Amino acid sequence: MKNLLSLGVIGATLIAGSASAEVRDIRIGVDVPYEPMEFRTPEGELTGFDIDLGNAMCAEIGIQCEWVVQGWDGIIPGLQARKYDAIMSSMTINEQRREQVLFSDPYITPPSAWFAPADVEIGTPSKDTLKGLTLGVQRGTLQDNYVTDMYGDVADVNRYATADDMVLDMDSGRLDAAFLDFPIGKSTLLESEAGNYKRVGKKITEPKEYFGDGFGIAFRQRDKELAAAFNEALATLKANGTYDEILAKYFGED
Repeated sequence: MKNLLSLGVIGATLIAGSASAEVRDIRIGVDVPYEPMEFRTPEGELTGFDIDLGNAMCAEIGIQCEWVVQGWDGIIPGLQARKYDAIMSSMTINEQRREQVLFSDPYITPPSAWFAPADVEIGTPSKDTLKGLTLGVQRGTLQDNYVTDMYGDVADVNRYATADDMVLDMDSGRLDAAFLDFPIGKSTLLESEAGNYKRVGKKITEPKEYFGDGFGIAFRQRDKELAAAFNEALATLKANGTYDEILAKYFGED
């Protein structure tokens, strides 16, 4: 028996895990640029781990993905307002967000890390070593919540709309340290040609109340069948080696 799925306003129908001939594009919200997760090539084309994996999952399901660029501050409201049908933009799964959206299975679990100019001596990050410093985070992220709760009483926390804005202040010497997803900090700071930076301390994945269960695709709460279709596609890509190929393309040994 065929299991028919109505996707409401997007007018899509998935049949037994595949899309019918009449299916319309699935719109996916994404915030750029956050290399290597999602960014634009010099020619302006969207690429990155999230983009390639998302396109591969859509191909496995049998649908077309249309990527909609949306600033992070409004990315969940945009989903609720039906600007797009899912979010795949390095969004950490946590309990606070579960109250607003339905998550897919985790598709990657990157750590966070502290980054600082190479000539800044901080030591292992703690309230003592960060006291009186100016710290950078992206507004509304788990890193913002973590730094605000753990160090907001001893340090100045500057919040930025984008990681690029934060990097500009790092380059200009207005920040002593920044706390970012490690892959983003690695590409924007450690591999930057404009500055000389280092990672400070160990990569961080705990406590779970801040760092959650990895990155997931976010859907509206009612779209359970759509989330299930993406979960099935992700499992298939992991089983057939496609996931590992995409992972190696952007992260190598990391």
